[in-house]
Amino acid sequence: MVDNVSTIEELNYVPEMPEKAKNIVIIGAGGIVSGSHLPAYKLASYPVVGIYDLNEERAKEVAKQFDIPEVASTIPELVEIAKKNDAVFDIAVPASATASILKQLPDGAAVLMQKPMGESIEQAKEILDICHEKNLIAGVNFQLRQAPYIIAARQLIDEGKIGEIVDIDWRVVELHPWHLWDFLFSKERMEINYHSIHYIDCIRSFVGDPTSVYCKTMQHPKMRDLAQTRTAIIMDYGKDLRVNLHINHNHDYAKDYQESMLKIEGMKGAIRVRLGLILDYPEGRPDKVEYILDDGEGWRELKVRGSWFPEAFIGTMGGLMKKLENPDYDYMNSVEDAYHTMCVVESCYKSSAEGGTPVEY
Repeated sequence: MVDNVSTIEELNYVPEMPEKAKNIVIIGAGGIVSGSHLPAYKLASYPVVGIYDLNEERAKEVAKQFDIPEVASTIPELVEIAKKNDAVFDIAVPASATASILKQLPDGAAVLMQKPMGESIEQAKEILDICHEKNLIAGVNFQLRQAPYIIAARQLIDEGKIGEIVDIDWRVVELHPWHLWDFLFSKERMEINYHSIHYIDCIRSFVGDPTSVYCKTMQHPKMRDLAQTRTAIIMDYGKDLRVNLHINHNHDYAKDYQESMLKIEGMKGAIRVRLGLILDYPEGRPDKVEYILDDGEGWRELKVRGSWFPEAFIGTMGGLMKKLENPDYDYMNSVEDAYHTMCVVESCYKSSAEGGTPVEY
């Protein structure tokens, strides 16, 4: 049991925030918007001035719940609301619809897209090309890298507290409530595109791009209705850094041994993060951040305020606004960086499809 609390009080776990928030218009009024985007924007005092959804009644309900002044009946109508209010666009729709929506936005607009960046590398490339052709200031909502505990872990790493990173383990063993997302049951590419992509992206934010991947993503006999619910990935970073992802969403054997843990080991210390949201989702359990240094003090708990949902959504939008304030600002959620995550994801699917090396007996 860890009793002693961190004395590293200078750690930063505040997400990226602009000097002055801009107005926001939202395309999409589903659960991710009402449950994460809008609560986060309310916490950050980001003003939302308009919303649109194919289901206009749902858009009206969400607008009433969050005091959004205007509900658009069409995307062109929402574009006019955005122009009138000098607003940025927040797109939260199925990934396959993202490209067609981007084409309807004004050239030079600022836009944040919900992940994934399309459902294949071809769709990701189309999205990237549209953003460049229309000169969009664009980001992708890979928000886990902006979660408070990940920001704190990144600062420990960047300041050299744990030394050179040599080992990363990401373990998820739980029973996931996939019934909450009906659209996933028709997807040929499910688990990595809509879940493990977060972990891949977050790992990239720590240690950059791997040179190759080894992957197997698969079904479970108890969940044949979904294309995949279990994944094993090795991200290859050469001879010194081992990166391993162990993902099992079908652990249907009580809660005692469920896991949702990131462990990062360096040459001078290590960090453990329990991502409580994934355990008993969507209620979740408490997060926990621990670290150990080579000072003989043992493991210590780092108290961090806020969690993945909704606080991480502040940083993805806040960073976009900061990029508008300063074009030289290094926006970690940029569409260019997100494309690299999609390249890794594509390689994972390719590796899984091609299979392992046959064993010769």
